[in-house]
Amino acid sequence: MERPESDAASEDAMDSFLEKFQTQPYRGGFHEDQWEEEFEKIPLFMKKAPSEIDPQENPDLACLQSIIFDEERSPEEQARTFKDEGNDYFKEKDYKKAVISYTEGLKKKCADPDLNAILYSNRAAAQYYLGNFRSALNDVTAARKLKPCHLKAIVRGALCHLELKNYVEAVNWCDEGLQIDATEKKLLEMRAKADKLKRTEQRDIRKAKLKEKKEQNQNEALLQAIVARNIRLVSEAAGEDEDSASEGLGELILSGLTSENLYGARLSVDDGGRLSWPVLFLYPEYAQSDFISAFHEDSRFIDHLMVMFGETPSWDLEQKYCPDNLEVYFEDDDRSELYRVPPKSTLLEVLQHPRYFVKALTPAFLVCVGSSAFCRNYLRGRKVRQVK
Repeated sequence: MERPESDAASEDAMDSFLEKFQTQPYRGGFHEDQWEEEFEKIPLFMKKAPSEIDPQENPDLACLQSIIFDEERSPEEQARTFKDEGNDYFKEKDYKKAVISYTEGLKKKCADPDLNAILYSNRAAAQYYLGNFRSALNDVTAARKLKPCHLKAIVRGALCHLELKNYVEAVNWCDEGLQIDATEKKLLEMRAKADKLKRTEQRDIRKAKLKEKKEQNQNEALLQAIVARNIRLVSEAAGEDEDSASEGLGELILSGLTSENLYGARLSVDDGGRLSWPVLFLYPEYAQSDFISAFHEDSRFIDHLMVMFGETPSWDLEQKYCPDNLEVYFEDDDRSELYRVPPKSTLLEVLQHPRYFVKALTPAFLVCVGSSAFCRNYLRGRKVRQVK
């Protein structure tokens, strides 16, 4: 039986091709010392595709890419290709590139609502892992508009609400998903968690409101106590005097009653209705100060001076700051006057003086050694009055 002429011609061509290697070597093969690198350039055997494809360096890969992303294909085919590409990036945990691929798929505006819903839902998953919970929530919401019963979108939306601490919404999304599949494990677990956190949040809100109400009542009690004593306060932030006796205190002073000063203390009232003030003593001669966190209004100045100067402070190198040598003053800024405070006066007696104004809810006093040259120079040219 004779062979067809086409087969005979094919065999002759193959023989001619093989005979050629007897006279010249094959020049298209891999180099022995670089075969792995050259093998990696073949698309079929690539372990990882380059992020940017150079047609001259990878012509085969560029050719495949042009086939895959052929603009002549239908929008549905192109969108599906981008979806698959995004899924591959997602599996590699390259969520940023996954978002880009899913976005490109959505840009094709294909007419398949199910495919678009998947693209939105998948992009939401990638956004979720990137920590973009609000963007993810927008995507699952868009997915549900296209496919209301999209269970994965509902699960991912509930997760987003949970991360955003929208516990009530998280429970609602779980309930909607459980109407579709009452046995969905993720939704059941998530609902239990969200419901527990919701109850905890509601409890904390109630406790915060009760605390706020309690503080408000305490502040009103403090305010009434200050008004009853005719003590004048100055709001430094407002830059205006707040006369508690005649005008009452504004919201600014009320809010100040709840806050601690720089030293971590605040005005307080005891069970007997007596006030204790945070008080600052300033020693201008040495630029030093002492802070008394709770100076009871019925305590005398000399009582505190005896305690503070029972031992000589480290900065008093001349050892002259003894209780019997000390003089206490307060300043009247409006009149540029000083008032000398009798050591046996109580704090309340001084605070009730018509020219004393409490700044920042922290009374302050100047203390110096009366017989010192510094004190004489400090008082020179200033009008000094005596507190009676």
